[in-house]
Amino acid sequence: MTRGALLAQRPEGASRRAAAAWRTGALSAAGALLMASAAGPAAAADELPPQLAYAYGENETPRAAAFGGALRALGNGTSAVFLNPSAMVETRVYHLQALFQGSPEAGRHAYGGVVVDSVTGKLAGALSFVGGFVDMDDGGIKRSYLDARAGLAYPLTERVFVGLTGRYAKITQDGTLLQGGLGDSSVSGGLRAWEDGKLVGRHAFVDEFTFDAALTVKATDSLYIAAVGQNLTYPDNGLLPTTVGGGVGLGTADFSIEVDGLADLNSYRDTTFRLMAGGEYLVADHFPLRAGYRFDQGADQHALSLGLAYVGTQFAVEGTVRRALAGGGPTTFVVGLAYHLESSGLTRGSSDSF
Repeated sequence: MTRGALLAQRPEGASRRAAAAWRTGALSAAGALLMASAAGPAAAADELPPQLAYAYGENETPRAAAFGGALRALGNGTSAVFLNPSAMVETRVYHLQALFQGSPEAGRHAYGGVVVDSVTGKLAGALSFVGGFVDMDDGGIKRSYLDARAGLAYPLTERVFVGLTGRYAKITQDGTLLQGGLGDSSVSGGLRAWEDGKLVGRHAFVDEFTFDAALTVKATDSLYIAAVGQNLTYPDNGLLPTTVGGGVGLGTADFSIEVDGLADLNSYRDTTFRLMAGGEYLVADHFPLRAGYRFDQGADQHALSLGLAYVGTQFAVEGTVRRALAGGGPTTFVVGLAYHLESSGLTRGSSDSF
């Protein structure tokens, strides 16, 4: 995998002239994508399907978003707890990352953090907590949500890894659709919560514990193959869908590319599919340039993403923008700031290899 994905070691020097050229090209491409986002027709939050407004209940790191979501095989580090817990043991890191996710069309903004430790023992672990809001304007549906996860991963051999993530999800809605809905009637207000005869809000309409399970095979030193099932208790909820799928990723010291596919069993009336592909190239040993593509059969939408990052020995700053190519689709921004605790010398590993 690219050294930019590891976020663990100080890379060696490279051509400054090549780095400047790549950075200029990447910034130009990012600017073009942002201009397309601003110029394209924007969808209001109440015009987006709930699945898109809530992003299928998915949380993303900037790297995962830049790959279009295609990071189940190479998604080590903080991305692993969201996409593939078994990938935590692909590399040895101890990272803390703060996250922001936003979508103007959905009125969605979320904040949280992740910590992952695959340094201090063969059993790797991760914790994440993300909270956010959707369409909180007057007249909006005013949803808020909490997402907490705890993941574990273990290398059965040097080339076979398994992982498990427990997840708690809670979604509350305090508003109602004013147009085309039932307003604040006894039907749509059935989850209303009362205290001492006063309406104090609504009970959560999603309040679930579930889990993900994953297997990763390191077929060669560069080729990784992953299989993942998410929300496997089968909540049968379009905002917490059960998905099964996997990915194949090829990673070298400076370049990574991956293709993923998954089946979504609950977001729509019938099972739908999402196809994702992405890659990154490490410039000047510090600047991963990332791009990705995503096709969503359920929403019948295509999306492109671009990501830029600075990765140092002690910290990393990352950002990604993803834009749906058709009108009515969301624009998504993901920003992350990570600290590499293993670089401080405060951690102690059991060995250098599994």
